[in-house]
Amino acid sequence: MTEDTREAEAGAGLLAEEEARAELRAMVEDLDGIRARLVALHRRLPLPPAEAAWLDDEVEMEFPADIRSAIECILTDCLQPAIRDLAEAATYQPKKGSG
Repeated sequence: MTEDTREAEAGAGLLAEEEARAELRAMVEDLDGIRARLVALHRRLPLPPAEAAWLDDEVEMEFPADIRSAIECILTDCLQPAIRDLAEAATYQPKKGSG
């Protein structure tokens, strides 16, 4: 393999890496938009009048309370960590070797 071939392959690898970073950044933006839409929906839903009662299973949860709860779980457990991890991956830079 010639030096020119190695340089071309290395350059192609860098291009693919930058394309992957750009795609990850775009996905982060998309996911953050979905997160914002979920937050907005959550804010528009009415607060449950008897939150303590349905937490104790005394009263069945009504639709708005059920959806609010699902949104809170999705945001906290899934979406926010995914956005954070993908954003970190998009900016990851390996440490340069000293040799």
